[in-house]
Amino acid sequence: MITDLREVMMSIEKINEAQPLLSVQGLRVWYELRRFGFGHAGYVKAVDGISFELAEGETVAVVGESGCGKSSLMKTILGLNIPTGGEIHFDGENLSALTRSGLQKYRFKIGYVQQDPYGALPPFMNVQKILEEPLIISGTKNKEERLSRIHKAMTEVKLHPVEDFLPKFPHMLSGGQQQRIVIARAMLREPKLIVADEPVSMLDASVRVEILKLMRVLQESHGLSVIYITHDLSTVKYFSQRIFVMYAGNLIEKADTRRLLENPLHPYTHALLAATSDPDARNADSFKEVPPGEPPSLVNPPKGCRFHPRCARAIAGLCDQKEPIDFEPEPHHFVACWLYQPQ
Repeated sequence: MITDLREVMMSIEKINEAQPLLSVQGLRVWYELRRFGFGHAGYVKAVDGISFELAEGETVAVVGESGCGKSSLMKTILGLNIPTGGEIHFDGENLSALTRSGLQKYRFKIGYVQQDPYGALPPFMNVQKILEEPLIISGTKNKEERLSRIHKAMTEVKLHPVEDFLPKFPHMLSGGQQQRIVIARAMLREPKLIVADEPVSMLDASVRVEILKLMRVLQESHGLSVIYITHDLSTVKYFSQRIFVMYAGNLIEKADTRRLLENPLHPYTHALLAATSDPDARNADSFKEVPPGEPPSLVNPPKGCRFHPRCARAIAGLCDQKEPIDFEPEPHHFVACWLYQPQ
């Protein structure tokens, strides 16, 4: 019994000491603006100084309203954007130091689930050709091996009998079936990380939970890490272990899913939760209280906390002057807000 206990303690220590699968430090993604005939006209600061870590087998949700920088963060992690500053380390490798061939190999380790399944699937290719293409690109030359991996992936996403679906074109499938094909394609090369960009926002409400449960089963059975991009806090509880709240290019709150949903700290997180859809039909005519004003321009964001122009609890002379750092008012619950600075 003692020996077993020691082995368990040693394994826990190894997990705690293990390097994260993904480490993002001080990441900035700025897009240059140019005026015709006038040259440089500033930058859109889509991602501006983000840091976080993702462990192997962990699922995090990045939530925030449209235009907050979620998609720019996702594309940079996928290797589609070149960072303006900061570093991304994946599985011990620095993305900035990778050659073109090294970057291609890196992309093979990541699966991508798009928001619009119909737009993500080529309409002129049938399911077999759609799923064969990434295997051919990654160097799987044997046709039998390709078909074997396609059968395995389609069976895992519950599209069977497989032979009935292989000759079909995307327009012959329902929205849920199309998204299952997109997920199967993401799983074909046995990735270590899946980036899911609003994977259920284009689906019927009855199908959303099914797709999220399917992704959860795949995540657990394959030990995948998942970054779930969404604006809808009502779905994250079905899928994510941690939530990162994003506003105007910054991560403003990071915590375990249950802790954040039960005890949000940042005023913007409170506003997001207040705006979540209410399933009670009796409240259909009620208006939600939302912060006044609009999200700031990412070309010229406000000084200090970027949420302060809309925040009823802003501290004059502090929130409007100095950018907040991450505070930890509760264990493993981080919030970038001056309201929680130690007294």
